[in-house]
Amino acid sequence: MVTPLKTLMGFSVHLNVQLKFYNLPFKKKSKSVKLNAIASGQLISITAVEDDVFAQKMMGDGFAVEPNDGEITAPTAGKIESVADTKHAIMMTTTDGLEIMLHLGLDTVELKGAPFETHVKVGDTVALGDPLVTMDLEAIQAADKKTTVMTVVTNMDDVEKMDVIPNQMVTKNDAVATVTVQSK
Repeated sequence: MVTPLKTLMGFSVHLNVQLKFYNLPFKKKSKSVKLNAIASGQLISITAVEDDVFAQKMMGDGFAVEPNDGEITAPTAGKIESVADTKHAIMMTTTDGLEIMLHLGLDTVELKGAPFETHVKVGDTVALGDPLVTMDLEAIQAADKKTTVMTVVTNMDDVEKMDVIPNQMVTKNDAVATVTVQSK
């Protein structure tokens, strides 16, 4: 479109403007979500978990803790979407769209919920650090099961990147990962 802008010293100055926004590659703003340790103990890489489903990231990416106490807390704020009947797994979502699975122990589904006391139910909104489950670590070990707890982001297609701190001793609620979520 050509429009007269001004008349300067007897000359018309025209501005030729064409605005086409429909093909511009606007970059959407990403959001970062901090994930904290859900238990106190030794932080380990998800790839070091002694279960191929987790170690090979078939369920998603994340981190694990070899707990030294049985108090399990929320890694971030969110909503409880499901609690397994056997109480060994909890799914939650964050307001930023992350879907997080907390898996408590290896092969603990076989224990039919006995060593777990849940403190949340489906539909509950939780804050960072809220108590979710108490695990009886001795009962799990007596049943010859591993007590490793995993925090796994299951919707990795929505994640730009995940940075996890190096393996070390952590206390529940220590920040251990930053997840960059793609904006939709």
